[in-house]
Amino acid sequence: MIGDDPALRSAYRLCRDRTRRQDPAEYALIQLVPVALRPACWALWAAANTIDDLADDRTASAGERAARVRRWIDALERELTTGTSPDPVRRALVDTAARWRLDLSGLHHAMTEVAVDAHGRRFADWSGWRAWGRGNLLPWFEQVRDLFDRAGVPVALRLDRQESYERFLDGMRLADILTDLSADLAQGDLLLPAEALDRCPGAEEDLTALRWSPAVAGLVAHLTDLGRQWVTQPSLTRGMHPGPATVLAAMADLLLAQLDAVDAAGPALLRARPRPALLTTARLLAPARARAALAWSLTPVPAPPARRPAPHLPAVHPRPLRRPAFRSPPPHPSGERPPRIPVERMPTHVAVIMDGNGRWAQRHGLPRHEGHRAGAAAVRDVVHGALEIGLRHLTLYAFSTENWKRDPEETGAILDLLRQETRAYPFEDLDVRMRWHGRADNLPQDLVDLLDMRERSTRDRTGLTVTTCVNYGGRDEIARTAAALARRARSGRLDPDLIGEQDFAEHLPRPDMPDVDLLWRTGNEQRTSNFLPWQAAYAELHFTPDHWPDVDRRDLWRAITEYTHRQRRHGAAGPAPHEPATAPREGA
Repeated sequence: MIGDDPALRSAYRLCRDRTRRQDPAEYALIQLVPVALRPACWALWAAANTIDDLADDRTASAGERAARVRRWIDALERELTTGTSPDPVRRALVDTAARWRLDLSGLHHAMTEVAVDAHGRRFADWSGWRAWGRGNLLPWFEQVRDLFDRAGVPVALRLDRQESYERFLDGMRLADILTDLSADLAQGDLLLPAEALDRCPGAEEDLTALRWSPAVAGLVAHLTDLGRQWVTQPSLTRGMHPGPATVLAAMADLLLAQLDAVDAAGPALLRARPRPALLTTARLLAPARARAALAWSLTPVPAPPARRPAPHLPAVHPRPLRRPAFRSPPPHPSGERPPRIPVERMPTHVAVIMDGNGRWAQRHGLPRHEGHRAGAAAVRDVVHGALEIGLRHLTLYAFSTENWKRDPEETGAILDLLRQETRAYPFEDLDVRMRWHGRADNLPQDLVDLLDMRERSTRDRTGLTVTTCVNYGGRDEIARTAAALARRARSGRLDPDLIGEQDFAEHLPRPDMPDVDLLWRTGNEQRTSNFLPWQAAYAELHFTPDHWPDVDRRDLWRAITEYTHRQRRHGAAGPAPHEPATAPREGA
């Protein structure tokens, strides 16, 4: 499974033993995954714990602890390019990344944040606390998801319900903080937000003094109840492969047992880490082991071969933590270059309705689905042109909720093409971040998994963001947002009489999507067809006659150039006839 290299086998054994000793519950969970994946999980867990231990070592000053964390990260950075390490934990992690073709660059921010943690943390509210916790936990869990993807599990850790997924991780972080409360307080750390502490006046002072009081008891009761709510997310395992579903369900059960132990500890919580009774843990894990064994017997996961390049050939190594420079997109065959657009006149977000694929095919005597295949080539060229001109956001309408009314052969062909393009990913070497927007309902699950995987694998890219709208409808998006606001109001967390535009925007399925500056439609139609109605409320509209397969990057450049000549007033008075048209853009 690991190979014959004694040093490498010893490194993995050390990771296994350290995980078992420091985190017995996590070790028990790793025992539920296929045998082939366990060494990789040990390596990831041991690496995360090693960095935390360096930051928590109170025998050194805060500055020295932070420096140790950075030195460890820098050494890993170098060793990912050489393929080995003298440090056993890093040796196992480097081998894991190469063996399973994992991209560890997503861990860089989480690792460097631990160096900041060495100087202590304080949180004003739950929002800041969540951002910190998710920033630390999410990248490591994403590596495990990618590991399952690489292992070929049919439904690879399908946690596509992002809000439930992140709330589950919030519960995990809260349980961990409450468990380690005595150790943290002894070091002068209190990793709870002031917003929570203020619910129980006096609790912060009592905790700082290591004094159990009614205020502390009330705070602990409130937080353990909150943790139970966050951990209990039954929708996460719905439709998931039974192997990962069993692991996740067992993790939830163990976290709930841990929160019960915290609740029952009373004053002892301030002196030692509470643990569930061994009998309780055994009772929870026994059925999970049986279910996991059955699940993996039905879906065997073979171990990948060790990577042993011949001595005269360069070794194949995983990507370093910091990504190398991306290449430039290929130039247009004509040699034409993008126009120079002043930064202040450039749109931030261009949305495109790619219309006319079927009509293009019919005009050429081809089946309609061949038009969509030809349209995929146009997408690639337009993305290249967006990169060249410096656009930040490009959103493409690929498949609407209304498209299900089309002939099943055509809809099947469109989804097959989306599947092929997502799997092939022609922008691998470009600084392109891929996202998708729409409903997972009715879509083939393997396509949803591919879209999620591509979004995860490119999440740290900072150039052009390309959002593909699949099974998307604007009215549906607004209805879902209204439902989210209604749920929040019903829970008492939002006054319905005070709901404003900002509240609505924050509850959209993609709240971080910027407003559309320019909406472009091809195919000689002049309507917006239920596309991004909220985001495009103030968009400039641009309609062109060419069918989408006949479009290339130069058409995008012409659309952006025309946009720069528009006056963006948004209800304000325009300039007088003798004044130049220099009205500020929206938000200026």
